[in-house]
Amino acid sequence: MFHLLVSYEGWSENAGAIPTGRIYIDQSEQTLSEFRGENGVLNIDAVRRIPALLMTEIGGTGPSSVKIGHITSVSQGSRNTTLQYSTDSGVPSVSNSEFQALARQHGLSTGALNHTHWEIVDFDLYRLMLLRCQRNQLSPTVFSFEQAGSPQDNLVSVMMPFGAELTSVYASLQSAVQSIGMEARRADDLWEHQFVIQDIVSLIARSRVVICDCSDRNPNVFYEVGIAHSLGKEAILIAQTEADIPFDLRHIRYLKYLNNKEGLNILSREIAKRIQTILRNP
Repeated sequence: MFHLLVSYEGWSENAGAIPTGRIYIDQSEQTLSEFRGENGVLNIDAVRRIPALLMTEIGGTGPSSVKIGHITSVSQGSRNTTLQYSTDSGVPSVSNSEFQALARQHGLSTGALNHTHWEIVDFDLYRLMLLRCQRNQLSPTVFSFEQAGSPQDNLVSVMMPFGAELTSVYASLQSAVQSIGMEARRADDLWEHQFVIQDIVSLIARSRVVICDCSDRNPNVFYEVGIAHSLGKEAILIAQTEADIPFDLRHIRYLKYLNNKEGLNILSREIAKRIQTILRNP
């Protein structure tokens, strides 16, 4: 078990507060009865025994990384409950989006991350972090995940063929992404590493969402789709024809578009809607 504490404004280094009415620890549930007495007062001894994960609400204004540690004291008031906690320096930094992806992968509900509250989750938090570390220990020989950098919750990467005929497509995708307050980047927008593939992998690894244009069945894009899927990224597939989608990807929904003014306007609207849906339902 672990405490999950979600706050719109996030959490400071070692103390914070949460509305008392948002403490969803029901003493009538047998597995949670030790944490609260019949009068609703939290049992601090029981609270201290299990770890805590503190994070900013999805769409909130606080830090983009979670805190993992233990609650050390609690003071309940009629309106707000204040608490102090210590963080575990032995746990590597985890971004909000990384935790959301981990939760999904291991069958945990992520719907609760959309609003401020305190609940107890019946899962081994440190096992979850261990699984995350094991996943990050992949050691490719052609590129490196270690050089990728930290995930950025507002970054959308675009994987597509390079050609003048697709310039307007990229512009429409940029417009869609910018309209919802995010940033769209393509691999040719940056030069951070000696090898192009490392720039591509780093961009995908840092991105919250990856848009992949499969038009003309470009093999580079298919390779990049595979990298995105391997990293557990939300990948949005787009294509100009159904035939552009390879057999192994046809079980995945995609957006079909026409490369003309009207078609790109529709594509831009649909991309913005799809990304907003992903952000609302991580």
